[in-house]
Amino acid sequence: MSATQRYSPRPLLLAFAFACVGLTACSSVKDFTSSTSTSRINPVNWLTPYKVDVIQGNFISKEQVDALKVGMPREQVRGILGTPLVASVFHANRWDYVFTLKRQGVEPQIFKYTVYFDGDRLTRFEGDTMLSETEFIATLDSGRKMGKVPVLEATPEQLEKAAEKGASSTSAPSSMAAPAPANAPPAVYPPLESPRQ
Repeated sequence: MSATQRYSPRPLLLAFAFACVGLTACSSVKDFTSSTSTSRINPVNWLTPYKVDVIQGNFISKEQVDALKVGMPREQVRGILGTPLVASVFHANRWDYVFTLKRQGVEPQIFKYTVYFDGDRLTRFEGDTMLSETEFIATLDSGRKMGKVPVLEATPEQLEKAAEKGASSTSAPSSMAAPAPANAPPAVYPPLESPRQ
């Protein structure tokens, strides 16, 4: 090549124009995919990981709230409601109970309840409307089917049969149990603690 031969800027400009068009096209494709639902486009987003139910705080049932009476001592209130989540040093006459239930696919449920004391006696209590124990258990039901629930109470006929069976077993001779030999040496066990030296 001779020193007088010069390169034309035309191929360089043409390459630059193609690069600009290509980058603009990629940018518009990205905008298109972000404006549409990416979960329909990307199969990885079709599956979501399992998230365990998170229960935080002390659950206070409607039955526990109904058991509260003005004038109760602190220890009795603690026995009914449990240990408060917040017992502030700056608000010694106030106990706060907060209960949070976070479940997958459902908005978190937050229940708050506050009890106020004057000295050692309960003066007032207020807060959210609490669920009964059966309502709370129903909210925890995750759709799994339980087997047949066993009957927890015996019928009178079953009690009679059990009494008859018990009476017959006590009147029968205890020939099934092997008697201990009279001249058996006593059992020797190793010491629980090592001797001190």
